[in-house]
Amino acid sequence: MAKTETKPIEKLNYENAYAELEEIVAMLESGEQPLEEALALFERGQKLTKHCADLLAGAELKVQELTGETLAQFQENE
Repeated sequence: MAKTETKPIEKLNYENAYAELEEIVAMLESGEQPLEEALALFERGQKLTKHCADLLAGAELKVQELTGETLAQFQENE
């Protein structure tokens, strides 16, 4: 992986994990990596995605605990 962080995923905060995920997506979209490297990038991207989702779920739970309310669901405009 060229510029991608190799820090353990569980030690990354949300912002750093998301930034690395964006970098991996850009690298994969370029199609310039050999197959083995692309697979390694894809695997790390999957792990980063799960880590980001877990961090967001934890943050939502904390907000719910602090406010005593359930957060309203939102949809992105596509």
